[in-house]
Amino acid sequence: MLDKMSPNQRLIVAVLLSIIFFVGYTAIFPPKEQKVAENAKTDKVASQTNKDVQTNVTETSINTVPQETKTAQSVSSNIVTIKNKNFILKIDTLGRISSKELLEDKFRNADNLHAQVIPSKGVKPLYIRFADQKINDEATKVPYTANVSEISLGDKPVTVTLTQKLPALTVTKVLTFYTDGHYDAKISTSKDVKHYVYLGDRPHVSKKLMAVAGAMVYTDDDVAHIIEDGDAEGRKIFQGVKLVSSFDQYTAIILYGFTKDANIVVERGKDDNPVVYLEASKDENIHGYIGPKEHKVLKAINPELTNAIEYGWFTFAAKPLFAVLSWLHSIFGNWGWSIIALTALIRAVLYPLTYKGMVSMQKMKMLAPKLKELKEKHKKDPQKLNAATMEMYKKHGANPLGGCLPMILQIPVFFALYRTLLNAVELQGAPWILWINDLSRMDPYYVLPILMGASMFFQQRMTPNNFTDPMQEKVFKYLPVIFTFFFVTFPAGLVLYWFTNNLFSIAQQFMVNQQFKNAEDAKVAIEKNSEK
Repeated sequence: MLDKMSPNQRLIVAVLLSIIFFVGYTAIFPPKEQKVAENAKTDKVASQTNKDVQTNVTETSINTVPQETKTAQSVSSNIVTIKNKNFILKIDTLGRISSKELLEDKFRNADNLHAQVIPSKGVKPLYIRFADQKINDEATKVPYTANVSEISLGDKPVTVTLTQKLPALTVTKVLTFYTDGHYDAKISTSKDVKHYVYLGDRPHVSKKLMAVAGAMVYTDDDVAHIIEDGDAEGRKIFQGVKLVSSFDQYTAIILYGFTKDANIVVERGKDDNPVVYLEASKDENIHGYIGPKEHKVLKAINPELTNAIEYGWFTFAAKPLFAVLSWLHSIFGNWGWSIIALTALIRAVLYPLTYKGMVSMQKMKMLAPKLKELKEKHKKDPQKLNAATMEMYKKHGANPLGGCLPMILQIPVFFALYRTLLNAVELQGAPWILWINDLSRMDPYYVLPILMGASMFFQQRMTPNNFTDPMQEKVFKYLPVIFTFFFVTFPAGLVLYWFTNNLFSIAQQFMVNQQFKNAEDAKVAIEKNSEK
């Protein structure tokens, strides 16, 4: 069917496919928990988990947590405040990390307030729940005590000791906080009783466009088990876990440093959102991080934590693209110029492919009159028409798919870069030039989207066309307008990439057009000389 389309028909198909891949794909087919994650390992853990553990997991069903959390919320108050130049962290009487406020200006929200990573309602980090209902009821009423009430956190780590003395049990939490946002947690109980330590509900700092939000369980076979909000089903148990994360677009609450045989449980909570907790031992040593998913910071804490940066299905391509983007940033010192440089590098790598596609479209344009003659000549014999058409393609080195396939093959690369820029918290608050002072937000004056649309329109005018259907021509004509409105709300960094990509396409198309024009002029000149 594609071989019967004109070059511009195939171009329209490619553009529409681009729209589907770039924007519609994850909306129509949202990535559930990745199928590759549901491997034999998870099934084996679930089947081998002993009856006692399964029973206790049932007893701690998250269905009872909302009411309990609501009660705890009303009786709890903050007992420890830790201040740092970049954040303010608080701990409440239930031994939970109750809030973490990010003080950097780039994390201010639409109301110009500092971002709060931990939601005000819901399950909070390091919340402990007991399998024994009596102990659990006591734990919601007896407050923790702390050895300090307020600490100023500088370059050196600080330690807070929390103690909860229940009638038949004492719980101790020794928490050491570091200036980069991570902490160590030593949690112990005076008796060996079943209890569970919760990761905490995901942040609600930022979730734009199609950014994924929910929970991640990253296992030692390097598989990211993603459970998005609204997609949690039943209960799953994981072992061999390297880290767990509840996250939104730019921030995350992370626990890591588990033993290989530790059971991590993911349950369906309110609104089918995932709730994650650890089946803790009597003496548990784990680590945590609460804050932005900045690659440089996470890597410095522990390289494994960079796996908490979620790029979706195109992680395999998005990760190396971000590595290159970071390298370019180390050279230019500006994320805007780094995006432009990365676009140039990608265009250079893809140049042979795009060049071949443009040349093919030019050849198809030149053959259009001859193909029309063949259709008239063999209109009553489709077999002869197909044979004659293929012979003409072969003779002139033209490929009817040449103008379409190169564009389609570029889509995965473009989509990977799209995911890279969409999830890069480094772009938040990052200026480029003039009025663009935050590449993670839309252009407030719509200049970049308009320039992007104008460049797309200009590129269309340069692209060979031979429309025979007025409707196709009209659709093609209005695509720049559609794209312009489509990109108005996109982050400036994404629009900058697309605009820059259009400029490179225009330059390349100009060279190809000029090459064919020169060849045609030379042919005409030779014919004139031969006539003389």
